Order: sequence, then C-alpha cells, then structure tokens
Amino acid sequence: MSEGFLSRIRQLFEGDPGIRRVADDPVLTAELLLLFRMILADGTVEEKELETFRRICIESFGIPKESLVGVIRYLQDYGYETTGTQALALFRTLDHDRRVQLGRHLAEIAKADEDLSEHEVRLLKRTLEVLGLDPKDIVGSEV
Repeated sequence: MSEGFLSRIRQLFEGDPGIRRVADDPVLTAELLLLFRMILADGTVEEKELETFRRICIESFGIPKESLVGVIRYLQDYGYETTGTQALALFRTLDHDRRVQLGRHLAEIAKADEDLSEHEVRLLKRTLEVLGLDPKDIVGSEV
C-alpha cells in the first residue's frame, strides 16, 4: 500500500516515466507520430489499428501499458512541434535495422484492419523512400 502511494507521489514530481521517455527522445517521438499518422491515413481510426499501435509501443519501445493514454495525449498535444522536415532528418540518422523495423511497424498498422487504403499505401511508399528502404526490406518474418 505505501509503495503504491510513494510511486504516485514520485510520479507527481517526476512525471509519468513512459511519457517522459517519449518526450526526452525526439527520434522516438517522430517514430510514434509517424505510426499514429498511419492510423489516421485512411480517415478512420479502427480499434485493430490502435491495438497494433499499443502492442508496438509496449513490445518494441518498452512503453508501459499504463502510460499509453498519456503518451497518446502527449503526441496529440505536442506532436505538432515536430515538423516533417525535422522528422525526416531524424529518420536519416537511424541505423538500417531501426529503419526496417519502422517500416515493418507501419505495414503492421496499415494491415491491422485488413483493408489497405490507397492513402495508407501512399504513406508507406513515401516513407520507405525517405528511409532508403526497398519494400522487400520490410516483407518477412514479422509482416
């Protein structure tokens, strides 16, 4: 009981560790914003796409499940501060494996609702070009 209380007090002063992790890492913020944009690419937010986004956040980026609502709110509130130009510059600094993983995550979200829209395909194609990846790079074990 007291450990939970102390944890809540620490969170009040230090902030949510998941949100802080995203806020302190501009590359991670840019990646999550791009993944979130893929959810919005077809004009509708499907629960399966959100589930896939949540799973990626937890499994690939180590964001605690209890932080996800706050992380999404952070992205909505502060995401506009990361311009497309800044994001592109950040993505170019990623190593090849991380760029491939980002491409795979985008494809996972696009396919999550089992309906690939033209907008999702275009966003994925443009992003792969920016990342310097061939579509063959992201097809494979996870997708």
